[in-house]
Amino acid sequence: MLITFKCKSYPEVLMYQEHAKRILDLLHKDLERGVITAEEAPRAVALLEGEIEESRKHQISEQVERDVHAHHGEKEDNEHEPIEVVTFSTRAYPLLEMLRSARDNKTDVLWGV
Repeated sequence: MLITFKCKSYPEVLMYQEHAKRILDLLHKDLERGVITAEEAPRAVALLEGEIEESRKHQISEQVERDVHAHHGEKEDNEHEPIEVVTFSTRAYPLLEMLRSARDNKTDVLWGV
């Protein structure tokens, strides 16, 4: 399921619910519906930047690597595209930019409404 984040000062941002959950849990916000007010935006930006920085310190876990190999097999597979892992920072970047815009322009971020 997709979540659409809206802000008057930034284009809409769509995220899969499972990816948005990590960010909204960090901000102590409800997954289904909510608001990050202009007053909350500076703190939200700082928290998300910190989480992104922390996630960059850790390489892909062995468990993820094993899962990828189990799915694609050990041998060369020419029928599939090369495996590309999408990092947390890549997934979070559009919402982070929206939060920065909300902070700078004193607007709210809404979802589920």
